[in-house]
Amino acid sequence: MAEEKPHQQRQQNKEANRRYSSELPCQQSMQIISEYELAQLAHIRPLIFNIHEQATIKSCFENLQRKMLTYEIFQEFLDLEIESPTYEFSCGNEPSNRDKNRYRDILPYDSTRVPLGKSRDYINASYIKIVNSGEEYFYIATQGPLPGTINDFWQMVLENQSNVIAMMTREIEDGTVKCHRYWPISLKKPLELKYFLVFLESYQILQDFIIRMFKVVEKTTGTVHFVKQLQFTNWPDHGTPASADDFIKFVRLARKSHQTGPIIVHCSAGIGRTGVLLCVDVVFCAIERNFLFNIKNIVTQMREYRCGMIQTKEQYHFCYKIVLEVLQKILTLD
Repeated sequence: MAEEKPHQQRQQNKEANRRYSSELPCQQSMQIISEYELAQLAHIRPLIFNIHEQATIKSCFENLQRKMLTYEIFQEFLDLEIESPTYEFSCGNEPSNRDKNRYRDILPYDSTRVPLGKSRDYINASYIKIVNSGEEYFYIATQGPLPGTINDFWQMVLENQSNVIAMMTREIEDGTVKCHRYWPISLKKPLELKYFLVFLESYQILQDFIIRMFKVVEKTTGTVHFVKQLQFTNWPDHGTPASADDFIKFVRLARKSHQTGPIIVHCSAGIGRTGVLLCVDVVFCAIERNFLFNIKNIVTQMREYRCGMIQTKEQYHFCYKIVLEVLQKILTLD
């Protein structure tokens, strides 16, 4: 895929954020996190950094770099395509559920789908568990909500007690609707759904992403649940982000904000950009804990829970690129 030039991406991102700001007359963006705190998040440091660990990191860096230079990673991606499991999608294909899918060919496996309520109703979402060096990482990967699935989406959030939503797309890209807005834009007026009220408590518009704080109230019980949504707005329509630092901050803020339930991640289909975030989040956590990691193995595990995770070879390449940048920075430390 052809990538847009960095200054074009920045301009497009500023325009998108201006459009969002214009929808909020007489409301000011608030500071939820400072620029200093964000900058600190981008500095990933291993827990132990002695001579032995430095040598291990250097060896890992050189191995990943060799794979990049020899294009071995593209063969890895092709191997992943061949190895992808074939599980049943019968629930998503049922006539009553077809209109709940944004894309008819991207469905959750029956065995790993997220059921709703006692009747185990359908939503196009998958549980994903990734194990690395004995540590488990738990997520929900889902599509961008449709007009008719917004109530289902918030039901999923509350039933799983998730306090973080990572949104990896703008609502409209290149004239195409990628995700229906499932939150209110006014601090004064909540979004009223069948079973829930969603209040926008505060928000902060940053260069490359938007932070929103929601209070969700279940109408029948009065139960209150607080959720932080992070929306990355600087992923170009084609290709991958030009700036690794911005995306690292985004991923690290999602991880730092996590308290309860699985982290919910979505783009439009819930497999491409979503898969990239899951992959690098696991790798960043591994680096911090001085654990070894294998990107192909992480993607293999994701695909056992949801088909097509990390959709293109460009996205797979970006995972390697961003990890290399993190390791290179660590190797410059004293």
